[in-house]
Amino acid sequence: ADVSGVCSALFELGGMTVMHDASGCNSTYNTHDEPRWYDMDSLVYISGLSELEAVMGDDEKLISDVSDAARQLHPRFIALAGTPIPMITGCDLPAIAREVEGRTNIPSFAVPSNGIGTYVAGAGQALRLYAERFITSRPEKRKNAVNILGATPLDFSVNGCVQSMARRLEEAGFTLQSVFAMSSSIDAIDKAGAAEANLVISSVGLPAAKYLQAQFGTPYVIGAPFGDFFSPYVFDALRESIRTGAPADVIGTFAQDAPDTAIVGESVTAKSLAAALAVGYGIGARVICPVEAPDGVLGACDLQLEDEEAIEAALRGAKRVIADPLYRPIVPKTSEFYALPHEAFSGRIYRKQIPNLAERV
Repeated sequence: ADVSGVCSALFELGGMTVMHDASGCNSTYNTHDEPRWYDMDSLVYISGLSELEAVMGDDEKLISDVSDAARQLHPRFIALAGTPIPMITGCDLPAIAREVEGRTNIPSFAVPSNGIGTYVAGAGQALRLYAERFITSRPEKRKNAVNILGATPLDFSVNGCVQSMARRLEEAGFTLQSVFAMSSSIDAIDKAGAAEANLVISSVGLPAAKYLQAQFGTPYVIGAPFGDFFSPYVFDALRESIRTGAPADVIGTFAQDAPDTAIVGESVTAKSLAAALAVGYGIGARVICPVEAPDGVLGACDLQLEDEEAIEAALRGAKRVIADPLYRPIVPKTSEFYALPHEAFSGRIYRKQIPNLAERV
């Protein structure tokens, strides 16, 4: 859900994230959605909202608890994330965040999550809000420097995929400014304005990319550099963007008519995989995206479907289906099924089976 996306996006950025909820959202996030939980410290908390507080609207308890914790822990920022109950009752989280910031002098903001949207919306909004508060200075541009935007374990797990993409980028002659927001120093991320281009590797990174374009004029390329076949096209698009200062489309270049393969997944990563299959093996694939998809990412043959029955109908006639293993029951028996576990969909169940697509396609 979007609240897990908020926590995942902000996990490594030195802040304190507070889910305003009774209890369940925290356990779901830290036991199923966050593989870094056991190896890396992060301040992720839940407010412990009671029924009486929800009904009576006792905002002072939340404000006091968050302020007291912040005075003891000294986070860089405080992020408040909404869940279903407080959003139904009309809790004004932005006002609460302003009150908390006034009491603590710590930058605070509310992410407009509600526990009903998907991680794409939550993580994307969180990264953009962080960028608006902390990526504001205009440092001197670094030649061929690139930010990787949209990196969270929900799309890429912790199997080395993000590090492989960063390595491929540097081997192609670019300088890595930052990975926003995995495996990079906070200082490098806060100086993201020094990059000459941004690489958006999942739709989670697009809101931040648009902010950086508006703030610093930094162009962006949408596409994850998967494997030996597709990566050179991504890097050529980055070079073109640096040269022209304009965004470049790369994942739409390889769309094929009458594709016989279906890929179920997040729009940018699935389209990047489809492009890798097209250029490397001549396999045409359509993407079925079950979460939010930014405008212009999906092609004419692709579908954005949230309903399981609609996805099942769309898979009929597919020669091959590539999807998380939990989709197998609705895949036609006549189709070849290729399991591609997705942390945001099945959590930790198949985590050890998630491949590093930056190396293997």
